[in-house]
Amino acid sequence: MAHRLPLFPLGSILFPGATLPLRVFEERYRRLVGDLLERPADAARHFGVVGIEFGHEVGAAAAQRLSAVGCVAEVRGVRRHGDGRYDLVVEGGTRFRVEEVYSADTDHPYLRADTTPLPDAEGPGAEARAERVARLFAVYRERLAGIGVPAGLPAEPPSEPLPLSYAVSAAMIIDQRDRQELLEADHAAARLELAARLLRRENRVLTAFPSLPAGRTAGADVNLN
Repeated sequence: MAHRLPLFPLGSILFPGATLPLRVFEERYRRLVGDLLERPADAARHFGVVGIEFGHEVGAAAAQRLSAVGCVAEVRGVRRHGDGRYDLVVEGGTRFRVEEVYSADTDHPYLRADTTPLPDAEGPGAEARAERVARLFAVYRERLAGIGVPAGLPAEPPSEPLPLSYAVSAAMIIDQRDRQELLEADHAAARLELAARLLRRENRVLTAFPSLPAGRTAGADVNLN
């Protein structure tokens, strides 16, 4: 059954289980946060984070094309500033597929969408792939540390295939297209297979270059709407 969610388009990808800080200053997204905070204390306060494939984050017509798969953002912390801005901390929940997007209107000045939750399964061969990814990820961490990048990567990532697939996907310093492909993978085994290919590529890059290539950033940046 489709579920309608307010949308927060971003130039970055949120994964299930990952934490994302957001700085909300644009009026329509202040309204989104305000609407969430008006809900009863025991009600769910969440929205959908979707990647921007064409456009940018700020402006009425900024996000001109959105990704087909996003992630529910569950509000874990909120701070309201005197000028109306908000600082949020959200955690990734369930993945979803965008079915239909509704334009902003007077009552809702932000995008909304009918969404369908996507199942999470381990898939065939997940255990073997998890072991391979864990080894490659350990090399990746060591090589990042070797070029002085304190990326905040987990020292001990989860051992179970599904949470491992998301933790490694969230931790890698890769571009948005690769991250979106990881998010959209059918199951943990497919995501781990892709993660292994990306880790082998990144490990080769880190061996060849004394620093991160241009355009790569490390750490958990605050996302500005």
